[in-house]
Amino acid sequence: MVIEFTKYHGLGNDFILIDNRHSPVPILTPAAAIEMCDRHFGIGADGVIFALPPEADADYTMRIFNSDGSEPEMCGNGIRCLAQFIADLEGIEADGQSFKINTLAGLIVPKLAGHNQITVDMGQPQLLAAQIPTTLSQEAEQVVNKPLEVAGQTWGVTGVSMGNPHCITFVDAVKDIPLEVIGPQFEHHPVFPQRTNTEFIEVVQRDYLKMRVWERGAGITLACGTGACAAVVAGVLNDACDRCCTVELPGGCLQIEWEANQGHLYMTGPAQKVFTGQYVEAARSLS
Repeated sequence: MVIEFTKYHGLGNDFILIDNRHSPVPILTPAAAIEMCDRHFGIGADGVIFALPPEADADYTMRIFNSDGSEPEMCGNGIRCLAQFIADLEGIEADGQSFKINTLAGLIVPKLAGHNQITVDMGQPQLLAAQIPTTLSQEAEQVVNKPLEVAGQTWGVTGVSMGNPHCITFVDAVKDIPLEVIGPQFEHHPVFPQRTNTEFIEVVQRDYLKMRVWERGAGITLACGTGACAAVVAGVLNDACDRCCTVELPGGCLQIEWEANQGHLYMTGPAQKVFTGQYVEAARSLS
């Protein structure tokens, strides 16, 4: 079976995009997605994203399989790439065009902002322990600067859900964090029953953060859009940053605003096409 695909990246967080508008069910299995994402024997990517037909009042539906075959609720960099993919499919070039995209985290609305920039209304963060979910606090309480033992060290962590779980901790220097060692220990810690994304944040100044991330199901990535949003929320809750911040990631910068009146988060960043191609996959992996 031959699969048409286009590869995009958002600040180095890279994805294989597939036009799946003919069916509400992804044409690939998670096992096939693992093979495609392999950086030595496949195309290489952090995940596979499917553009599916709309549900309810949406224009499109998004599904994503991580490089380990798991399915996250949402992906901030991924939905920017999906928005650009849709614009390319539909031949849309006008700035200001928006799309209502149904995700497992709810309705998300990205908007073309020109120069390969996409602004996404990420909705409101969820802050209660039961919503994240985590057992670090009582179900109806927020999780702000709670102690967590990981790798023989006590970390002050803040929990935020952007439709997917995030654990944020503030450090003196992100470059000194042995991410490949402690990232998996955070992700699989028993206080996070659905595992977690983990962001390590260095406050450069109140409107500028540096961040490194261990993503649930993908490991070390160059950027994480939902994580950048969660980092700003955690910074505000800990009085460490302003509501409008530049978040510097290894792959580049995102602009994040946590709007005060309605409490929505707005993320602006790039989405760039890398190449298109055809992938020939063994039939056993596609069924």
